[in-house]
Amino acid sequence: MQVVRAGKKIYTRAAFLDALNSFNQFGNLSSANDSKREIAAFFAHVTHETGHFCYIEEINGASQDYCDKTNTQYPCNPNKKDFGRGPLQLTWNYNYGAAGTSIKIDLLNSPETVSTDVVVSFKAALWFWMTNVRPVVSQGFGATIRAINGAIECNGGNPSTVQARVQYYTQYCNQIDVAPGDNLTCKEHHLFTLQYECLF
Repeated sequence: MQVVRAGKKIYTRAAFLDALNSFNQFGNLSSANDSKREIAAFFAHVTHETGHFCYIEEINGASQDYCDKTNTQYPCNPNKKDFGRGPLQLTWNYNYGAAGTSIKIDLLNSPETVSTDVVVSFKAALWFWMTNVRPVVSQGFGATIRAINGAIECNGGNPSTVQARVQYYTQYCNQIDVAPGDNLTCKEHHLFTLQYECLF
């Protein structure tokens, strides 16, 4: 039986603010409202991924295979498991490798550090956010869902999970007094092509 470490002692305000020193562009967009929406989106996803800040590791994560053997830049360590850890449940060898390079810690050979070091945990999450999610924040909350877990949840894959994320997001937006904006979900958008008959 796998024991999942509780997150209530690792997810602290002080740890988040310490990690934020390495990512000072987070929550710093072109307008105050856009910045608030980014902060709300981040914490909505963290709330969902950690079960309200209760989990530091993916449930049954050790039984999952998150090794991309085709990635030669950050090859899998056969003695380690790259399952979900931390506020955004960092997964896959290529994410652990790249995050570690960015924050200057060898996470490829010590991925468990994301679940044992209070500041590294948030740094890894902020690295993932700034690298993979920040570029689509302006497209609406739905785009952030797609960036984090789109292959599993979007386009009807898991509508209840999408709705849970949206609910957390709108709650955070209400708390910090900002409108949530458009495009809240990540349903597939069908593009219709109009065909015209030649008039001549």
